[in-house]
Amino acid sequence: MEKNVRPRVMVDMSATLIHHGHIRLLRKAAEIGSVVVALTTDEDVRRKKGYTPELNFEERKEILEAIKYVDEVVPSPWLIDDAFVCKHHCDLLVHGNDNSNDIPPEKLVIFPRTEGVSSSLLRERVLDCLIQMNLEHKQNSTSDKIARLLIETIKREFRLE
Repeated sequence: MEKNVRPRVMVDMSATLIHHGHIRLLRKAAEIGSVVVALTTDEDVRRKKGYTPELNFEERKEILEAIKYVDEVVPSPWLIDDAFVCKHHCDLLVHGNDNSNDIPPEKLVIFPRTEGVSSSLLRERVLDCLIQMNLEHKQNSTSDKIARLLIETIKREFRLE
């Protein structure tokens, strides 16, 4: 009697700030099979996004491994191809509809992204909260100007504009 073997499903992500959009994608992937997260290395995040992630690779990996939908986490480059998927014995790649990986269509499952959330948007919200907290405690025009200058500089640095 042959066992009913679930497919191995790869989900590639940077997960620099893990949020509910990531969880939703991982949940959908787990409905298909055993989930292997291809987690972008710190070096590739720096090279492609232009900054060092808030959480380093090992921290992001530890969080992902604690999520019940994730069975395994492997380091990956920014873009993956079919050879990378095969190297990790995966049958499919699951990705949001912004996929740019070179994967044959028959091995690709695309889900819509969660509206209104991304790591970039979370960074903006954190910055806005920090500025609001500072401005509420210091109500003078000099601090307002400094806060606005800082937020604009940080947004440019993290490419949030």
